[in-house]
Amino acid sequence: MSSSAFGAGGLPTGTVVLTLVAAALHATWNAMAHGVSDRLVGFALIGVSYTVISGLAVLLLGSPPAGAWPFVLASAALHVVYTLLLWSSYELGDFSQTYPVARGVAPWAVAVIEVALGRHLPVLQLTGIVVISAGLLALALGGGRATWPALTVAGATGLAIAGYTVIDAAAVSAVPVPVYAAWMFLLQGPVLPAIALLRRGRALRGLRRSSLAVGLGGGLVSLLAYGLVLVAQTSGATAAVAALRETSVVFAAAIGAVFFKESLGVTRVVAAGIVAAGIVLVSL
Repeated sequence: MSSSAFGAGGLPTGTVVLTLVAAALHATWNAMAHGVSDRLVGFALIGVSYTVISGLAVLLLGSPPAGAWPFVLASAALHVVYTLLLWSSYELGDFSQTYPVARGVAPWAVAVIEVALGRHLPVLQLTGIVVISAGLLALALGGGRATWPALTVAGATGLAIAGYTVIDAAAVSAVPVPVYAAWMFLLQGPVLPAIALLRRGRALRGLRRSSLAVGLGGGLVSLLAYGLVLVAQTSGATAAVAALRETSVVFAAAIGAVFFKESLGVTRVVAAGIVAAGIVLVSL
C-alpha cells in the first residue's frame, strides 16, 4: 500500500480505510449476534459460518508453514475465549455499553504489550491511553442495565482481543493472510456450535429462518471484517491499527440506539466521544 499525507501515525491511506471499514463491519456483526434472541445460538451460527467457509478455504489454500502453527493455535484459542466472554457480556449488559468497554480496553492493552516487548510508545499514545480509561469510567457510570460483573467481563474481553491482536500481527508478517485466517477460523469455528448443541439440544431444530439468516450472515460479515484487519496489520503498525479498529465503538453506539432502542443519554454520548478521542490519540 502506498504512503500518503493522510493516515494515523503515518499509516498509508489504504491501511486507514481498510481498518475503518473493518471497524464498521465488526460493529455490525456484533449487533447481528446481539440481535438474535438466544445469543448462544447466534454465536453458534456464526461459528457454523466460520467452519464451512474456512473449511472450503483450507482445501484450496493448503496448510501454513510449520512455524506458523503456534500462532494459529494460540490465536484460535484466544478467539474462543474472546467469543465466550463476549457472549457473557451481552447476557449481562446492554450492547451499546458492554461493546464499547470491550473494544476500548483493547487499544491500551495492545500498547502495554508493545511496550513490554521493547517498542517505544510516543507521548500522544500514552495520553490516549489515559483518555480511553477516563471514557471507560464514564461508560461504567452511565445509564443502562450493565452492572459491574458485566463491565468486568467486557474488560476481560478487551484483554483477549489485545492478546490475539499481537499474535496475529506477528503471524501475518511471515504467513500469507488467507492461509493464516482460514486455519485460525476453522479451528475456532466448531467450538460454539458444539456448546450450543450440548446446552440447547433438540431446541435447535425449531430455529426460525430469520435467526438462521442473521446468525450465518453475521459469520460472513465477521470473516470479512477480520480479514481486512489482518491485511491492515501487514503494515507492521500493530498498535495504530488496533486503535483505529476500535473506532467501531462509535458505530456500535449508533446501532444500539437505532436498532435496539437502547438509551444513550448525555453521559453515554460524552463517554463514547471521550473513548473515540482517546483512540485517535493512540493512533497518532
